[in-house]
This record gives sequence, structure tokens and C-alpha cells, in this order.
Amino acid sequence: MTVLDAPAGSAVPAVPGRDIVPVFVRLKLTLLRNGLRQSSGRRAAYVASLVVTLLFAVAQVIGLVALRGHAQAGTLVVLLTAVVALGWAVMPLFFPSGDETLDPSRLVMLPLRPRPLIGALLVSSLIGIGPLFTLALALGSVIAVAHGAAAVVLGVVAVPLTLLVCVALARSVATANIRLLTSRKGRDLAVLSGLVIAVGIQFVNFGAQRLGRAGGLSSLEPLADVVRWLPPASALGAVGSASEGAYGTAFGQLLVSVLALGGLMWLWQRSLVKLMTSPDGSTLAAAEPSARRSVGDASGSGLFSLFPEGRTGPVMQRSLRYVVRDPKTKASWVTALAIGMIVPVLNAVQGSGSVYFACFAAGMLGMQMYNQFGQDTSAFWMVALSVSSTRDAYLELRARALALLLITLPYTVLVTVVTAAVLGSWTALPGAMGLSFALLGAMLATGALASAQFPYSIPQDGAFKNVVPGQAGLAWISIFGGMIAAAVLSGPVIALTIWLHVADHQDQLWLLLPVGAVYGAFIGWLGVRLAAPRAAGRLPEILAAVSKG
Repeated sequence: MTVLDAPAGSAVPAVPGRDIVPVFVRLKLTLLRNGLRQSSGRRAAYVASLVVTLLFAVAQVIGLVALRGHAQAGTLVVLLTAVVALGWAVMPLFFPSGDETLDPSRLVMLPLRPRPLIGALLVSSLIGIGPLFTLALALGSVIAVAHGAAAVVLGVVAVPLTLLVCVALARSVATANIRLLTSRKGRDLAVLSGLVIAVGIQFVNFGAQRLGRAGGLSSLEPLADVVRWLPPASALGAVGSASEGAYGTAFGQLLVSVLALGGLMWLWQRSLVKLMTSPDGSTLAAAEPSARRSVGDASGSGLFSLFPEGRTGPVMQRSLRYVVRDPKTKASWVTALAIGMIVPVLNAVQGSGSVYFACFAAGMLGMQMYNQFGQDTSAFWMVALSVSSTRDAYLELRARALALLLITLPYTVLVTVVTAAVLGSWTALPGAMGLSFALLGAMLATGALASAQFPYSIPQDGAFKNVVPGQAGLAWISIFGGMIAAAVLSGPVIALTIWLHVADHQDQLWLLLPVGAVYGAFIGWLGVRLAAPRAAGRLPEILAAVSKG
């Protein structure tokens, strides 16, 4: 039993609620100050973030004020608030280490009761860049839609209520999932946030283009009518309703946000009690089943039993296991697969794309060949011990390329076929597929060479740190230099494609499929051949470079 469920009058006294609010505020400020003292780079990043946020917040307020009196101001306000609230809900899942006070498990041994504790945490959570931005949004929104004394009065209540609902939402989500977020699965989730952001940007771009063709914000009014009743957007919707004289509707919308705040505080308190009074079973492992699984996995059953014998099979198996088990490798692959499909298909859906946009998938997937040895991190020393000749280095690189092709080849075919089906451009399908094969082979070649010549270390800490300090230049040369070289190596097939179109030889586009496949296979094999002696001769330098993280 911890202090949270200790009976009254026990030997462990509870700290009065009126005393801990200023204590937690000072704690938050102290944590912020001490964090900034750690390095000049961290201070510069925080100051830059603060300045950018302030400028954006001021511009946002000015823009919202300029919308005052516009017929669609209420629609924009409630939708913006809903998007910001969604951000408050999901960001703790992706950035659990961004604020140390988000982890209430640090307070388990303190003599604190849940109700005053969540009050103190709520107040201390109002300190930061995020609350400042949300406050500016709420203030500008109220100014944009408030007309009349009643609306102004409701606006005075709606601004802090909107901010409190957003903060309480983030806190309740973080507390309910804190044990997940501090586990390996949570770190995987944080790493995969890059995928969510990248995919989200593509859908936002798609939605913005559709919105522009649909005639502006008026097309979003049906959605806004629903969002006006969802907290915390309902608080600002109440201001708009009061401006129109619908006081009953305004009261109902405001009440929805008030009830939501109360419900979030109750859920937060319940999660806090459960967290601080229940044992943590996240580290309890079923040893025997795990051992049995390990033995079964090592037996080479299933797909792995079809791999070639010798060095090739185990290296392919190891590479594919990295894709499944290593968080950063997994995130890189999933992001490449998602963006490789989304960009060509969404452009095709909008009618503005081409079947040759499917080559984007080959480019995204081909980038996975770069920095092959850096993906091993410090474990590369075991690979280095097994490489004693150019032949060993060639077999190592070839097996890694074959493992990559197991995924990239069928996926490239899938993306090309889907894009052609959406556009109805079946005559160009062989040409696009052949060009994709040539590009993929060129990226395998340049990726093998870059892996041997410009290896760099991938740090294990930090979801968004992909290069250790001091090696950013190597990463830029490896990736962007390799991509430019791959485009040049694909030049013959690109030139043939252009000539067939310009010369109006549409009936001969099918030749690009065998030509691209053969050329891609040859150039990929040649790149691995040329990279093998470099890798074998630079093993100490490669090991030193990839082990810095």
C-alpha cells in the first residue's frame, strides 16, 4: 500500500492541497531552467522554438481578428480548435520524454493525494510553449466570432476553458499510457510518429487541394456543425451561437466543454490512482514461451527455410529481422512503404498525376540500401569479424541487397499497377515498371558504394535522432550524393523512355520493361561488385564510424 490509499491518521501525512500548487509550479520552472543549462545548443533550440511560436501565435491572432465579421469565421474557428485539441491528445504518445513532469510515476513515493495532485499538475502544465500557442488560438478565435455583450462574457469563460480541456486531455492520455510509453513498445510508437506526421502531411495536402476546388470553407460547414458540439471546440462554438442570439444552444455547447473537463479530470485521477497503487507488470516475461519461440525462430522454418545456404541465407534473415524488430529500421521501412504508395496514388486520384509517379516508390524503397553497416550500430563488429576477404564482403552486401529486393520488387509492381489502374493508363504500365526497376537497381548500386565509403552511426536514443553529432556531413553525402548518382545511372533508361514518347512509339513502350529489368539487375550487381573491395579494405574505419552512437 502506498501513501495514496493510506488511511487518515496514519503515520504518513498528506500534503495539503493549497501548498503543493506553488511547489509544482516552481518545480516545473526549475526543471525547465536546469534543462536549458545543460548545453548551449539546447538553449538555442528552445529560444528559437519560443520565438517561432510567438511569431506564429501573433500572426494567428492577427489573421483571426481580420476574419471578424466574415461569414465563415465560425467554421474556421471550430475546425482549428478541433485540430489543435487532436494534437494535444496524440502528442504525448509520440513525445513522452519531451516533458519530465508528464511521468507521474516519479511521484509514487511522495505523500500526495490524487485530487490535490492533479490540480497542481494541471496548473504547472499551463507553463510551456504549447499552452501559450493554444491560448493565442483561443483568444483570437473569440475575437473573431464574438458579437454582443453575451458573446463577450461567454468568450471570457471559453478561452481558459478551451485551454484547460486541451491540457487535461493531454495529461489524462499521458497518465493512462505512461507505462506503455516508457516500454519498448512505447519507444517504437514514438519512432513511428514520423510515419504519422509524414502520412498526415500528404493527406492534409490532398484535403487542401480538394478544398480549393470545392469552393472554400463553405464546403466544410456540415463538418463544422458536428465539431461545434465536440469539446473543446464547443466552447468556442458557444461564443458563435451567442453572437447569433441562440442562447440555449450556446449554453448547451458550453456545458459540453465543462462536462468534458470534469470527465477528463475524473479519468486522470482514476488513472493516477491506478498507476500509483498498482504493481508494474510490464517487465514480467513469460520466459519459457519466449525460449520456445527463440528456438523455433532459430530453426530456419517457414520463409527462412527457402533462403540459400551458406552466408547468403543467414545475412538475409538478419536483415529482415532488423526490419521487424529494430524500431528505427522498422520506422524507416514503414514510412518508405506508406509514402511510396500515397504520393503516386493520391496524385492519380486527383487526376493530376502520371503513371511514372510510381517511380517514387522505387526511390523511397531504394534509399533503404544506404548506410547498411550503420544500421547494425555497434553490433557491426560481429559482422566485421566474419569478413576476411573481398569475397566475404561481396556476399554480405549481395545478401543485404537480396533481402531488400524481397520487399521492394513486389511492392514496386503493386504501386505501379495501382497507379495505372487509377489513371486507366495501361499502355504506359510496362514503361513505368521498367523505369522503376532501373531506378531501383541504380539505388542498390549507389547505396552499396555509399555504405562502404560513407558509413555513419545511427544513435539508439531519441526517436528523431538518425545521425550522431559530427557525422551529419557524411549522411548528407551518402544519401543525397547517392540519389544524384542513381539518377545519373538511370539516365539511359530515362532517355529511352523520353525518346519513345517524343517519337510517338507508344506501341513499343513494352520494351522498357525487359530493358529496365535487365539494366537494373546489371547496374545493381556492378555496384555491389565495386563496393565489396572498398568495404573489405575499410573495415576498421567502418567499424569506428558506425560505433560512435
